[in-house]
Amino acid sequence: MTSILIADDNRQLVSVLSEYCTKEGYRVFKAYDGQEALELFRREEIDLVLLDVMMPKIDGFEVCRQIRSTSMVPIIMITAKGEDYDKIMGLDIGADDYIVKPFSPGEIMARIRAILRRINLTNEGKQFFSYSNLKINLDKLLVTIDDTPINLTKKEIELLWQMATRKNRVFTRDNLLDLVWGADYYGDSRTVDTHIKRLRAKLSVMDHPNWEIKTVWGYGYKFEAKDEK
Repeated sequence: MTSILIADDNRQLVSVLSEYCTKEGYRVFKAYDGQEALELFRREEIDLVLLDVMMPKIDGFEVCRQIRSTSMVPIIMITAKGEDYDKIMGLDIGADDYIVKPFSPGEIMARIRAILRRINLTNEGKQFFSYSNLKINLDKLLVTIDDTPINLTKKEIELLWQMATRKNRVFTRDNLLDLVWGADYYGDSRTVDTHIKRLRAKLSVMDHPNWEIKTVWGYGYKFEAKDEK
């Protein structure tokens, strides 16, 4: 049974989300502050985390950081703030998705189903890609250039995988949103631009003259394999 940790100091919201998750067959763990959330995560087998940003004792950003230091479990950040900074901050420290209050429980459930579908697809068999000096092991969420590990987030690895395994194909932002975030994702397409920018910066620490992530102006992005044009 899939286990979901719901961490929010709003007990009424936790109760409602817990009821919806239980009806869909998920096992639910509840936390009302960041410290309790971390203790539950370390003690139980958790498959997905719904994590409020503003919580007592330890805020959601720090909880996300600590979880990401040991696990790639999917994390959906819940925030009362709609500013781009908060969204980017959550994604930058490793969240898979974010949702801004107020929201409908149905929207949350759609996000959960979308992420769990992607996990199930990812886990079907071993997935490994190699081109020039780049290697991507999707099972282990490991990317290397010249056998040097590159510290990428889960979303950055998934973006790179989608483009690299379809060398020289041009993707629109909407294409990449559907492939990486899922068709149920309701966020801004600028999320793709933000992730591509960070991905390029991290990949640039190592030389890779035979390939690059290239912007196709007015359309989107592609993984350009320079010897296969």
